[in-house]
Amino acid sequence: MLAAVPRGPLILGLAGLVPFVWGAVTVLVPALGNWTLMTLGGRFAGPYIQLSYGLVILAFMSGVLWGFATRATGWIGYALSVIPALWAFLMVGGGPVSAAINLMAGFIGVLLLDLQFWQQGLTPPWWMKLRLVLTGVVILTLLPVVVI
Repeated sequence: MLAAVPRGPLILGLAGLVPFVWGAVTVLVPALGNWTLMTLGGRFAGPYIQLSYGLVILAFMSGVLWGFATRATGWIGYALSVIPALWAFLMVGGGPVSAAINLMAGFIGVLLLDLQFWQQGLTPPWWMKLRLVLTGVVILTLLPVVVI
């Protein structure tokens, strides 16, 4: 499935999953979470790394979508492209469980926007293959924050 994705975006996209995966592992393995807390600090353990990094990535994805909107005519693409950043700003806060749920909803929303931009031919042809995998991993790694 990912064979069509150019190597650079694939490697960078997968590398971008590291904070999400690390956060999930430190939630699922409490000893590692405690070690991380004591060694690296609380910002790099458990849901905190996932939530803060997730906010950054939602804002980043707004910028990516804005870039795609430049290839379209009209203003609707621009308006849609700012939704992920606004969502992150307005909805991802409070406790870790509600923040993780809202972050998951934000990433699902970005995926739907990706699909719309892709269907309009504004993205590279391989875009949805990469985005489906990356979004799937992000959602799976946020689940332990919601469930545990």
